[in-house]
Amino acid sequence: MISIFSAVRAASRRLPLLTDAERSAAILALADLVDANHTLLLEANAADLARMDPANPLYDRLQLTDARLDAIASDLRHVAALPCPLGEVMEERTLPNGILLRRVRVPFGVIGVIYEARPNVTFDVFALCLKSGNACILKGGKDASASNEAAIGLIHRALAETGIDPDVAVLLPSTHEATAALLNAVGYVDLCIPRGGRKLIDFVRDTARVPVIETGAGVVHAYFDRDGSLEIGKLVVDNAKTRRVSVCNALDTLLVHRDRLGDLPELCHVLGEKGVEIHADPRALAALDGAYPAHLLVAASETDPEREWMDMKMGLYTVDDIDGAIAHIDRYGSGHSETIVSESPEAQSLFTGRVDAACVYVNLPTSFTDGGQFGLGAEIGISTQKLGPRGPMGLREITTYRYILTGHGQVRN
Repeated sequence: MISIFSAVRAASRRLPLLTDAERSAAILALADLVDANHTLLLEANAADLARMDPANPLYDRLQLTDARLDAIASDLRHVAALPCPLGEVMEERTLPNGILLRRVRVPFGVIGVIYEARPNVTFDVFALCLKSGNACILKGGKDASASNEAAIGLIHRALAETGIDPDVAVLLPSTHEATAALLNAVGYVDLCIPRGGRKLIDFVRDTARVPVIETGAGVVHAYFDRDGSLEIGKLVVDNAKTRRVSVCNALDTLLVHRDRLGDLPELCHVLGEKGVEIHADPRALAALDGAYPAHLLVAASETDPEREWMDMKMGLYTVDDIDGAIAHIDRYGSGHSETIVSESPEAQSLFTGRVDAACVYVNLPTSFTDGGQFGLGAEIGISTQKLGPRGPMGLREITTYRYILTGHGQVRN
């Protein structure tokens, strides 16, 4: 592993010498290769899917389709067209002694990313890292090993076609030993980003000797306020829950003001049609009794409020007021994405001011927490921590800065 890490470190030092046009050309070449190699990628993905139970919540994340490959190619072209953050002057001023001080955006160097059954991440991470002048070390899960091998093969072809050292992007074996080596690659890896469930993130945070940015795990809430619009509420709850249940911005828990329990049957009607299993507290359970499919209505357990379901299941709890909703989120939320459905400016202000999450929404589904939706082209992850980047991480979030000071022989007294 040390020889691999050394080669990536050496390649990373040459990356900033390339122009933005040269780096973008490689990303565009990869987009063309994705378009031309659907069959290769889908056959590799089919081999991975054959080893996974379709009932596994990760199955949807793992699956590639023609439409998803088209979206990957589109995202690659979007990233290539974005302004390059390198060299951006973040601050410039002249000190009293005449020294010109500038704070300039530069790459981290080498970024390692550990992820689970998400083959699209291989393409996203490569494109964002290359565009921002970073080399990347990819550590995918064994569930997506064939898909990731096919992807890195195309990446290396694109780099070769455009004259860039292929060591700027490497895929490690899908073994625990490779993970351990990456997390301990002090002096070779500048930053490690885990993308996956809480178990993976906790392991990386607790084990790593290199700097880590936590991303991914989301226990996501929607609060339907006393002054919420029922029509908006139906749209928000449906889209947040059922658009893609396996992603980190999917709705896990619906909180309902006690005065709106009578609206629950209509609010949740489309969820019943789509087969969402609701784990409800006693008051919500009574409100839905006879108005929601009985086989999809379950009494909530003590541990349900802390679950990231990643499935066609969700929690439903009654709160007495907005303070109760915020207290519930404070206790069980993961700092990812939260939303309120309310027409009250006072409630909106209270919610956005007090809820502690990377992304807080008003009358919108949490499904918008996504780098592409934020105009970032793609994302390297959704940071749920407060130190450093927070929320969707695009090009700027995977750069750092250095101070450059220019003078004319000044000396310090």
